[in-house]
Amino acid sequence: MTKETSLLSSMGSQSIQRIVQFHVEVGSDLLKAIEEAVRRERIKSGVFVSGLGALSKGVFRNLIHFPKEYPVRDDNRLYLNLEAPLELVSLGGWVASKPDGTPEIHCHFSASTVVGDTVTTLGGHLTYGTIAGIKVVVAIAVLPDGAASAVYDDYTKSTDVSFK
Repeated sequence: MTKETSLLSSMGSQSIQRIVQFHVEVGSDLLKAIEEAVRRERIKSGVFVSGLGALSKGVFRNLIHFPKEYPVRDDNRLYLNLEAPLELVSLGGWVASKPDGTPEIHCHFSASTVVGDTVTTLGGHLTYGTIAGIKVVVAIAVLPDGAASAVYDDYTKSTDVSFK
């Protein structure tokens, strides 16, 4: 019998303990607001299930190219700062416990804006400086503590998530 190979590096199945929803104050940094909610609700493991509303500024972080050697550095990335009315159309990611027990937040977002007579959608890693406009609401499905762990990835030489 041969060993089965897997395309997955980790996988887990957990019951959702609760859903935490919060409304972000106008003019607030979205990532800082998420960090505050995670801290106040003592979330150690979770997944983002929704994020919507309007942003007044978006900071989109994307890779320009994969580096020849990891870890990814800032010269491998583009930071696009866009100050314009933006519709937050999706927010996805995870919350996982670091080895010291503090939460790690990894989140991506998509937002659309009007360019000329066309609606254009952009996406990227959520970074500090993305500012809530109006009616920004986020929902996080809270998983049991330990369901998601922030672990060091030897290949990328950065933090990744492992599910149990």
